[in-house]
Amino acid sequence: MKTERFNKIWILLIPFFLLAALFLVIPMVLMITSSFTSETTGAFTFGNYHEIFTNPFYYQAFLNSGMISIFSSIVGLALAIIVSCALTNLPEKIQDKLTVYINVAANFAGVPLAFAFIILIGNSGALRLFFEGMNFPLLEGFNLYSWQGLALTYLYFQIPLGILFIYPSLKKIKKEWKEAAFILGASNWVYWRKIGLPNIMPSIAGTFVIMYANGMGTYETAYALTGSNVNLITIRIAALVSGDIYARPIIGSTLAVVFALIMIVILILSQTMLRRVRRDLA
Repeated sequence: MKTERFNKIWILLIPFFLLAALFLVIPMVLMITSSFTSETTGAFTFGNYHEIFTNPFYYQAFLNSGMISIFSSIVGLALAIIVSCALTNLPEKIQDKLTVYINVAANFAGVPLAFAFIILIGNSGALRLFFEGMNFPLLEGFNLYSWQGLALTYLYFQIPLGILFIYPSLKKIKKEWKEAAFILGASNWVYWRKIGLPNIMPSIAGTFVIMYANGMGTYETAYALTGSNVNLITIRIAALVSGDIYARPIIGSTLAVVFALIMIVILILSQTMLRRVRRDLA
């Protein structure tokens, strides 16, 4: 009986495995094999990796993506924690309505987000024209189509994403814990340092990794705002595959493999760190 049920479960999982093989495993295998293939002869080679590790243009792309991802993750996480704390102090009905908006904002990215920012604060954006009409140069010197604009747009979708993960963990903190701490003479700072923060630390660490990965993998928003003017790794891979001047899909595959390895290492480190934090809290 158990064997028959076990077989039925595996049969039901066949579509999932087929989809995973078609859209994940096979492309990944092709990408890895392509990264070891010579562009000229088609033979096996490590030359593609030698090229991307010795070409400053490529590792600058990794550096730029890493820097803006770290910036948007740290600043976005700090603001997400502050907003989440404020959110937990609101009435339940307002919390429910705001979480719906936050969920929408977290998924509002890509070209539509870039277009919205262009309408608001682009060179002829509504807010820019409004402030210029008021002789109030608030946006003077701000360039949406540069690192300034990228930082602002990254923060726009990173903050709601952080709230979606931090807010549930803050909701689990019981008011009785705070009341008990205050009765025993603890200050607000001591309560958060000794009780509140250690309880949400695994969630904070996990959220930071997710936000960092989200920032590293962002393509549409950055490309819609800056085109190829800003050297990010996702833009570089797309340019090599589609070809601004001429396509080099093999080098694009090599960059994608290195990019995937970096993300895997980050995920392994984060899981190790989370296990250590949970063990220390236990």
